[in-house]
Amino acid sequence: MARGEQHRGVHARYVDRVTIRPLRDGDTATVAALFERLGPRSRARRFGGAKPRLSDAELRALARVDATHHVLVAYVDGDAEPAGLAQLVRNGDTAEVACAVADAHQGRGVGTALTRELAADARAAGIVRFEATVQGDNPPAVSLLARCSMQLDVRWTGGERAFVVAL
Repeated sequence: MARGEQHRGVHARYVDRVTIRPLRDGDTATVAALFERLGPRSRARRFGGAKPRLSDAELRALARVDATHHVLVAYVDGDAEPAGLAQLVRNGDTAEVACAVADAHQGRGVGTALTRELAADARAAGIVRFEATVQGDNPPAVSLLARCSMQLDVRWTGGERAFVVAL
């Protein structure tokens, strides 16, 4: 996804400057650094259950960047560690998406900035829909998906909500 190859400076709701850049393929150190900044609740919301650690295989999968996997990383000015990560896995004109924001930066607009940039990259690459599975107790993720959509379809499956977001 060519649009994502440069660093982008954006503003977030409560942060003056957020720098968003694409993850380099295989950059497991950045993925691991963000994971360490997620508390138990954030990890459970992102991974659908308790996740005290990531295996080497999971780290490699999350750091995969290629023709179907696109990952953006956010940094907040004054903080050298990653503040958030947004990923998509493409399947035709649809992409499964996921986003995680470090606990210290949640509620500050970092996730919104990441998701907007990910959606712009996706639209530029011909993707017309995002799909996401969200834990039922994750109102911030629901709100984030609603803000980036033109149309939102939600289905309950057990304790999870399956979203289809038209871009």
